[in-house]
Amino acid sequence: MQLFTKMMTKTDIEKRLAVPTASLTQLGFVNGQKDHFVDLLVKDSAQRVWRFRCSTRLRGNHPKPYLSSGWLDFVQTKGLEINDKVHFYKEEDEASGAQYRIEVERNVFPLLGQAIWVDLEQVHG
Repeated sequence: MQLFTKMMTKTDIEKRLAVPTASLTQLGFVNGQKDHFVDLLVKDSAQRVWRFRCSTRLRGNHPKPYLSSGWLDFVQTKGLEINDKVHFYKEEDEASGAQYRIEVERNVFPLLGQAIWVDLEQVHG
């Protein structure tokens, strides 16, 4: 099940990935939860499993979730750029223990005015 798709911004590349609040429940947050974070095991297109920490603000009425720990390693390893597109899915993989899947696409070139998106693994492959 797809949780969200997001175009990468400068903040997403340099600091943290902002996550839509509507995804909180599917990311393992429950009402009344004392911890302001959950650790996620996420499998990428190359079958590598990453550990991302999804945190929420400690103060205020709006949680504003974001991926922090592990995210910048992923960005650097994959060579993510501003305007790359990230797809995040809830998908259990018993073999690896991952609970989620992430795909990254890059618009490699426009063709007749249409965007051509390619999985980042194919661009770097």
